[in-house]
Amino acid sequence: MRELFDRHQPWLSARLRHRCADLDIVAEVVQDTFVVVWRQPGRYKGDGEVAAWLWGIAIRTLLHAVRPRKSVLDRLVQLRPAQAASAEELVLQSVEHSDVGLALSRLSPELRAVVQTTVLDGLSTREAAALLGIPRGTVKSRMSRARLELREALL
Repeated sequence: MRELFDRHQPWLSARLRHRCADLDIVAEVVQDTFVVVWRQPGRYKGDGEVAAWLWGIAIRTLLHAVRPRKSVLDRLVQLRPAQAASAEELVLQSVEHSDVGLALSRLSPELRAVVQTTVLDGLSTREAAALLGIPRGTVKSRMSRARLELREALL
């Protein structure tokens, strides 16, 4: 557990700080992430990267911590630090102001939310369904519709 923590805590904290400016929340989320791993190590099935598994736990924990009143996106934007943008933010900004960003902005809020949770936040269909409060099949069908609309908009 110590080796896992030593290896993954620094990048996990750094990545979470790009999503949340409140360092107390970030520290709590990192702690809670490793508590989940400590209590339920069997949840890692050995398929895929350990880092991806940890990120999934951490991002869900962060979303749960900041979700309460406003949409997650609004809360995260408000909590973002005023300092220089991270490489991830620069990429997202370049996408936002490109043809892809324009096509994304034209999606309905329901389709855009599915794209954001599955593509940008890297959540699985099951995780996105739980986060958005909709059935898994709805996530899949909305993602399919979003792909078609994006393909048409970008041709």
